[in-house]
Amino acid sequence: MLEPIAHVGLDPGTGGYVRDAWSEADMELREWFAGEAARRGLDLREDRNGNLWAWWGDPSPGRPGVVTGSHLDSVRQGGAYDGPLGVVSAFAALDLLRKRGVSPSKPLGVACFTDEEGARFGVPCMGSRLLTGALEADRALALTDDDGDTLADVMTRAGRKAREIGRDAGTLAMIGTFVELHVEQGRGLVDQGRPVGVASAIRPHGRWRFDFRGRADHAGTTRLADRDDPMLPFARMVLAARENAERRGVVATVGKVRVSPGNANAIPGHVSAWLDVRGPGAADVRALVADLAGAAEVREESWTPVVDFDPALRDRLARVAGGDTPAPILPTGAGHDAGILATAGVPSAMLFVRNPTGVSHSPDEHAEQADCEAGVVALADVLEALSETKSRQG
Repeated sequence: MLEPIAHVGLDPGTGGYVRDAWSEADMELREWFAGEAARRGLDLREDRNGNLWAWWGDPSPGRPGVVTGSHLDSVRQGGAYDGPLGVVSAFAALDLLRKRGVSPSKPLGVACFTDEEGARFGVPCMGSRLLTGALEADRALALTDDDGDTLADVMTRAGRKAREIGRDAGTLAMIGTFVELHVEQGRGLVDQGRPVGVASAIRPHGRWRFDFRGRADHAGTTRLADRDDPMLPFARMVLAARENAERRGVVATVGKVRVSPGNANAIPGHVSAWLDVRGPGAADVRALVADLAGAAEVREESWTPVVDFDPALRDRLARVAGGDTPAPILPTGAGHDAGILATAGVPSAMLFVRNPTGVSHSPDEHAEQADCEAGVVALADVLEALSETKSRQG
């Protein structure tokens, strides 16, 4: 099922994917999602924030459904499984339930959240943050991409009513429970020798923009003593972030840098850098950022507090998905739409599928076919249990 979209956004030179939100690749993936929904006779809906919902049954505020799914966008030069595996597995799990003759008492939905990675506009999980009100509409509409286009511009060109985005209480009321399946972004399941696991928590994490300002000048004629080079405080910040992270037991990453004016023969006048920090405790994460803030203008672009998934739901998933032995329960440092929904009060949980490389956000990300199939079976079992199945036919 991943094969029909394997070409979308693929960079043949690297084997990585570029699937920015509202890009041509994203629109093609949305069409694929609509086709999969139609092929199964599901009711396709798009909410005001661009999130897609495919329903088996008719949900209502008084009859919310059990929803599964993930996202189809990617980080730049990302892998094939981060996001799409959860969407494909959701459709496959519904197929399996129908093959079993399951008649669910609750509506079942497949979700595809928009702009989960935040690669284009800098804010991760934008679709779920807007849905829940965690991100204000005015701030979102003003966000700009690398070309200077705002989210409002981009959505309008895509035929959406950008001014209508924001918290969507009606759509939220349709979600009784949300279960997201995702490829594991680490080696927890590899180390435990299990194909499927359950998330216990998402560690606190955030993203900050650091702006270092100096003075642009000639690279060959300006004496070192006369330079105001913003690359120097930027470089010191990167090294200090690594040292501080080791001391505090967190992880810190500068993965995106913008240098202006960007001439090889000129001292830059402005450097923007994005710092991603994650760790077991929020205090240590924020303390690291505070320690680095002296030489730059700092702006928080996103923040997600620790998310502890509902213990009863988590343990139930572990029993149902684990077969004879409960599935392992493990925390993650990666952010997900399930975490945003959980923070908003939606009972949410996550299933992980083993990644033998332990590598993610990279073309080397992988999952074996047998493990993917085990994930589908586990997800189907979970959906059947949560949907209070009326009966099985035959």
